[in-house]
Amino acid sequence: MPVPTSTDQALALLRQLGAESMAHPGGTLLTHLDRVRTRLAGWGARPALRLAGLCHACYGTDGFPEPLLPPDRRTDLATVIGAEAEAIVYLYAACDRTATYPSLADPAAPFHDRFTGAAHTPSPGLRRDFAELTAANELDLADHDAAFRERWGAELLALFTRIRPLLSEAAWDDCRTVLGDG
Repeated sequence: MPVPTSTDQALALLRQLGAESMAHPGGTLLTHLDRVRTRLAGWGARPALRLAGLCHACYGTDGFPEPLLPPDRRTDLATVIGAEAEAIVYLYAACDRTATYPSLADPAAPFHDRFTGAAHTPSPGLRRDFAELTAANELDLADHDAAFRERWGAELLALFTRIRPLLSEAAWDDCRTVLGDG
């Protein structure tokens, strides 16, 4: 019998938490989360970032405020996907987008936590992970919801152009293809 992988365990947890029954553009939340993981894998992302992509909405986000787990249960998620992937999930979920996005490409700029109100400066690697995950998530939405792409496409392309130094070549190419500048 095959040993379950971290991805299998994460999918089981997401199902247990109800992601399979939550409506989301392009199907269910679980379908969206798995597409984000798959997109990151297609870009060559390492396993921890792919797992973070799969679980990125566990604590809710600034744009999707319906958490599957409260942030005070971080150890529950870390047990399944590992501490590195969980740290990426938390950073993504905690991001106050209005306060953080304008200076995201600046390595010294503060990152604002919407849960705690605190500001900190993530490492360059974590900032790149955040940018890649942001691109994968938003591109999936743009791919599966024409109204979303029409409403937010130009603004997203402007964001991804500003943070271009944080994105892999594969992510940048995908941004340009999906959002119309490629």
